[in-house]
Amino acid sequence: MPATRPEGAERYVPERRSLGRMREAVQACRGCELWRDATQAVFGEGPAHADLVLVGEQPGDHEDRQGHPFVGPAGRLLDRGLESAGIDSAAVYRTNAVKHFKWEPRGKRRIHKSPSRWEVAACGPWLAAELDALSPEVLVLLGATAAQAVFGPGFRVTRERGRPHPGPDGVTALATVHPSAVLRARDEDRELEMAHFVADLRAAAALLG
Repeated sequence: MPATRPEGAERYVPERRSLGRMREAVQACRGCELWRDATQAVFGEGPAHADLVLVGEQPGDHEDRQGHPFVGPAGRLLDRGLESAGIDSAAVYRTNAVKHFKWEPRGKRRIHKSPSRWEVAACGPWLAAELDALSPEVLVLLGATAAQAVFGPGFRVTRERGRPHPGPDGVTALATVHPSAVLRARDEDRELEMAHFVADLRAAAALLG
């Protein structure tokens, strides 16, 4: 029997779409089933006037426990990448395409599990409302889930990374790998993967007016 599609988050998004109101409202979201196993929803953080917005896949274990995006190992690598690219990390807004942590148990650990396309679509109204409130110049999509949430399931990061594309509402969007992919690279490949990642971030910075 096919899985039931989630109802989606639309009815949970407040009419007045300020970041503060949405950050509170997202905790009550039941637009899909991911809230059941998560500690909390993790909304985006950063300046409301940010010209550059970074979108990842979903919160990880650290983010789910602490309630903030990109505070785990991938977040620390992202900070290093931003610094190397000459981007002020305090000036960017960070969020995820999916606001709840999807995981499976492995012993005592909670292991990341990629959200389904239906779960990504169900959470789409939150991301759309976030971007509407922010009105950034440039959107950096970190990894396949974030990129496909914006560009559709046919988008391939490996083919299009580092190249600007028209994004939602006139925003210029650029895709690259998720920083966790750099962390997962073999030791002998990690330095090169980091260099490619930084090059993509520099390309995003160059698009800012």
